[in-house]
Amino acid sequence: MIEQQITDTPRPPTRWARRSGPAVRPVRRTLRQRLAAPGVAGWAVRAPLPVALVLWLVALRGARLDRMGTLGLLQALPLPYWLGLVVITVGFAAALRDPRLPQRWPAAYVLGLITMVHATPSVLYPTLRYAWAWKHIAIVDAVMRHNGTVPNAHELDIYNRWPGFFDLNVLFLRATGLHSALGYASWYPLLANILLIGPLLLIYRSLTKDRRLIWGGVWLYFATSWVGQDYFAPQAFAYFLFLIVIGLVLRQLAARRAAASAPGAPSPAPSAAPSAAPPVAPSAVPGVPGARALSLFTDAPARGGWRLAPFGLLLVLTGAIVTSHPLTPMMLISFLLLLSLPRANRAVVLPVLAAAAGLTLLWDATVARPYLASNISALVGALSSPDRNAVSGFAGLAAAAPAQVMASWVDRGLTATVLLLALAAACRRRWRRTPLPLLLLAPFPLLLANPYGGEMIFRAYLFALPAAAFLIATLIARTPRHPRTGTVVRSVVLLALLAGTLCGYYSKEAINYFTPQEVAAGQYLAQNAPPGSQIVVLTADLPGFELRYEQRVRTVLAQQTVADRRALLADPASTLESTMSDPAVVGPSFLVLTRAQAAECELTGVFPTDTLGKVRLAASGMPTLRPVFANHDAVIYRHVTPVVGTGLFAAHPR
Repeated sequence: MIEQQITDTPRPPTRWARRSGPAVRPVRRTLRQRLAAPGVAGWAVRAPLPVALVLWLVALRGARLDRMGTLGLLQALPLPYWLGLVVITVGFAAALRDPRLPQRWPAAYVLGLITMVHATPSVLYPTLRYAWAWKHIAIVDAVMRHNGTVPNAHELDIYNRWPGFFDLNVLFLRATGLHSALGYASWYPLLANILLIGPLLLIYRSLTKDRRLIWGGVWLYFATSWVGQDYFAPQAFAYFLFLIVIGLVLRQLAARRAAASAPGAPSPAPSAAPSAAPPVAPSAVPGVPGARALSLFTDAPARGGWRLAPFGLLLVLTGAIVTSHPLTPMMLISFLLLLSLPRANRAVVLPVLAAAAGLTLLWDATVARPYLASNISALVGALSSPDRNAVSGFAGLAAAAPAQVMASWVDRGLTATVLLLALAAACRRRWRRTPLPLLLLAPFPLLLANPYGGEMIFRAYLFALPAAAFLIATLIARTPRHPRTGTVVRSVVLLALLAGTLCGYYSKEAINYFTPQEVAAGQYLAQNAPPGSQIVVLTADLPGFELRYEQRVRTVLAQQTVADRRALLADPASTLESTMSDPAVVGPSFLVLTRAQAAECELTGVFPTDTLGKVRLAASGMPTLRPVFANHDAVIYRHVTPVVGTGLFAAHPR
């Protein structure tokens, strides 16, 4: 038999046969076959990423910040930037076609997208972006100077009640020898988004093993996260910890379910009431080969519970959330409460829910009690007005810029589209029996409980986004009959979602960006306004406005009553005089007017567009106001007190 096998084995032709045998013409492949070859296909997936990054670097050199108008950074970025986003999106869509592609490539594409979106302002702007980030820099500085609780904080006392984020930054500054968080705060959005990849992978890998679904969900999260809560702030820190907690809970649920369904697992104990439905084993997702929807909603017995080390980690993370931000613990409780509804989940979820609720109640009853007690009437009023909470917002005295109205509709359209697509995916049979529907709906009960300054709808969207992104990925990552057509359709959908996100994320940069001249005005105040001073601004969009806030009085004309704002528009000089000559102020009063404040009036409609010009004209004609600082983008006036009966001014003006 062995001899027969050797005899039957085909042998390569001899040299004589190759010379004398019939000529064999090589088979010519079509263009489609050539493009489908493994080597060419690999380059088609790998080449777009470096090309997109090169286009991005070229765009950074050609960006013109002086072109920012009512659409912000969208008007300042040149064509190569937008071409780079198209290239990287198409490349990622092509990468989703190949389930065997190494994970480092979709990971590199996601990192490339995060870099192109969130590093762009950090690279282009010479100063820290966003007024709230400057406020948090001032709070870190105050906590460091006072070694803890800041006295005389007034309306900023809320940060004394949830100081975890600021205490952690003070600890980092002292450990590194840095004097301020200003040096790394500019890069915080980039760092915060990169760090979010970890908990997102933890969540998604507890739901499926399919790489296309996992990385498709991660990409969609960053391609639809337009809310902009990634700046240097407690909520970005608490949100990162929140996702880790949810990921650990889902991972434990998946592990218990896998242990219960493993061969040799003990049979479920008989119960008094028969189960309405038999346990459902993990099943493949239709249209996505290899995907597994890990069902966590069965009554199958589960082995083991929380071990001491993982549960201790959960306690530490939950404690950091509770001490850092007032809203995120409530979101965590809402998520855990809904996850505990299925009976099979309770052994895992209820201990974590009890810990989160107990720590939150303990903190609110002790450290946060002064703030909650002083605002109890507003909190109760919000609970009794759920309809107003969902649609609350700031009412200005003028119409917002038309471009901003359009951008606002794009934001809302993108939000509705993402949620509707996610709901459509959640209704599919394979995903109804997973935690995804509960994770999608969990943030919205809080939408009816409190307006959160008119931002609750956007915060609810942000907390629902991890589940929504994964659900949309289950629609996009499906293998169609014609793969190339599917890649085109997938690219168009991803580009449309990304365009909406950039519209929301970049359109207000005329307000968020501060020129070096505006920062110089804030530094002048920090160095020359003595304790007891009053700082008067048209809007709070000023870098350094809160520096040494425990020593100064801050008056924002845009935050006064409607009657006071109308009085300012009718007679700016009289309103300025009455405000800056307040006898309750023991120090001098300063009026600060900047370019960003004018942009905020134009974009938001809090005041008519020409209000800052009218206020500056009135201030320049008032004998009690003297300019003490001026440059191209800012001017500062100091109030002086006339000596009665002399026509002169006091030697030591206040």
